[in-house]
Amino acid sequence: VQLQASGGGLVQTGGSLRLSCAASGSIVSINNMGWYRQAPEKQRELVASITISGSTNYADFVKGRFTISRDNAKNTVYLQMNSLKPEDTAVYYCTAGFLGPRDWGKGTLVTVSS
Repeated sequence: VQLQASGGGLVQTGGSLRLSCAASGSIVSINNMGWYRQAPEKQRELVASITISGSTNYADFVKGRFTISRDNAKNTVYLQMNSLKPEDTAVYYCTAGFLGPRDWGKGTLVTVSS
C-alpha cells in the first residue's frame, strides 16, 4: 500500500490544520488507518487511529482537540487538528494495516509557532 499525506504546514498556537492521507495499491487488506508523529529528539508516538468500521482510538494528549475520520470510498483518512499547541510540532506519518501499522507514508511536517 502506498500512502500520500498532505496538509501540513506552519500555524500559530490555537490554530487548525487538516491532514489528509490517500491510500493506493493493495487496499483490500486495509482495516486500520492512523496517524503517528515524531518530534525532534523524541520517539514516534501514536496520535489517532480508525478502523474500517469507524472505531477510533486517540492518544490522551489530543483528545478533545483532534478528530480522525475516514472516507472508505476514497481510501482516505483525515486528521482535523484544532487548538494546536507548540508541543504538537512534529512530522506526522500516515499508516495503514490490518490490526496496526504496516505501511507508512513519508510524513508531513506540522509546525506550531508560539
